[in-house]
Amino acid sequence: MVILPKPGCTDEQLQEILRLLDSLGYSAHISRGVERTVIGAVGAPDSDRSAAIERLESLPQVERVVPVLKPYKLVSRDFQPQNTVVRVGDIAIGDGSLTVMAGPCTVESRDQLLQTARAVKEAGAKILRGGAYKPSTSPYSFQGLGKEGLELLSEARAETGLPVITEVLDPRDVEVVCEHADILQIGARNMTNFSLLKEVGSTRKPVMLKRGMSATIEEWLHAAEYIATRGNTQILLCERGIRTFETATRNTFDINAIPAVQQLSHLPVVADPSHGTGRRSLVGPVARAAVAAGADAVIVEVHPEPSKALKDGAQSLTFEGFRVMMEELKCIASALGRCM
Repeated sequence: MVILPKPGCTDEQLQEILRLLDSLGYSAHISRGVERTVIGAVGAPDSDRSAAIERLESLPQVERVVPVLKPYKLVSRDFQPQNTVVRVGDIAIGDGSLTVMAGPCTVESRDQLLQTARAVKEAGAKILRGGAYKPSTSPYSFQGLGKEGLELLSEARAETGLPVITEVLDPRDVEVVCEHADILQIGARNMTNFSLLKEVGSTRKPVMLKRGMSATIEEWLHAAEYIATRGNTQILLCERGIRTFETATRNTFDINAIPAVQQLSHLPVVADPSHGTGRRSLVGPVARAAVAAGADAVIVEVHPEPSKALKDGAQSLTFEGFRVMMEELKCIASALGRCM
C-alpha cells in the first residue's frame, strides 16, 4: 500500500507512521519527492490490509492510503508516481535527458578496449560497456577474460573518465565486479536468477536488468522487485528483444515495451538495439525508434573491426557507424526537447 502524509507532516509524525507500520508487520520505504513525501509499505498478508488501512487513516497526519493492487509493489508507479533518476557520478538517467552507453560486447585485449573507449567517448557516449564475464549458448564459445577484463575496464575508465557497465553472472562474483564497475548488468539469461538478483540488491551500485528472452513485462518487473526489496532501487530496465517466431532478426525488439513499462513503473528504461536485432544495419534505425518512443538510454555494441570480433561481430557498429548513429540520435533527441 502507499501512505500519503498530509503536506507539512513533520519528521516526528513520519516516524509515528513508520512505527505503526512496523508493529503491523510491514516494511516501509520512504520516497521524498519535490512536492510531497510518500511511504510505501510491503510485506504483511493481504488479509490484514483493510484493518491496517483503517488504523493508518485514523492518524491525523495521514491524508489517505492507497492499496497497490499490482503484484510488484516497490517498482510500480502506484508506489512512486515520480520517475526514479539513476545517478552514476554526474550522469543522470531518467531525468528527461538521453544517455548512450557503448563499447565492445566483450573485452578481448587492452588495445581493442582502449581504442573503442576513446572512439565512443569522442562520439558522445557517456558510459563504457564491455563484458569481462560472458554467458554463451555454447560452452566452447569465448567466455571472457574474467578478472583481467575487469582490470582493463578500470584502466579504460581511468584514461577516459567514462563510467563502466559490465555483466555479473554469479553471486560469488558480485564483490569483485563491484570493485571495477559503476553499473552492474544482469543479462537476459539471468533475469530469473533470484539468488543473483538478491545479491546485487544488497549492494548500492546501480543495476541494469535486461528482460529475459521469453519474459512478459510483468515477469520482468517481478525480477526488478527482487532487487528493490533488498533496498537497492537504483535500477535500469533494459529492453533487448524477445524470442518470437521471426527468424529475419536475432530477436524481436519490443518497441511497445518502452512506453508500456514507463506507464507501469517509475524506473528508467534502456534500449539495446544490438541484441534486439542482431544486425548491424538495423541497430541505428531501431535505436532512433527507441529514442522516439521515450527510452531514457540506449546501449550498443561497438568494435574496431567487427569482422574480427570474438563475440557478436554481426551486430557491432564500426567507429564510423557509431558516430553516424550518434548524430542521428542527437537530431531526434533535440526534436523532442531532450539533451544528450
